[in-house]
Amino acid sequence: MVGGVLAGLGNYFDIDPTIVRIGYVVLSIASVGFPGLIAYLIMWAIIPEENTF
Repeated sequence: MVGGVLAGLGNYFDIDPTIVRIGYVVLSIASVGFPGLIAYLIMWAIIPEENTF
């Protein structure tokens, strides 16, 4: 919800963003959290913003 990364991925793959967020949290906890945080920050930096006009 911070950068909209997971909601964007959910919309792109036509999956409910809540399910994507839950899956991300589960995978982050399973991988001890740090790699998940790094992956989120990288995606936040490289995924373009949605054009809404």
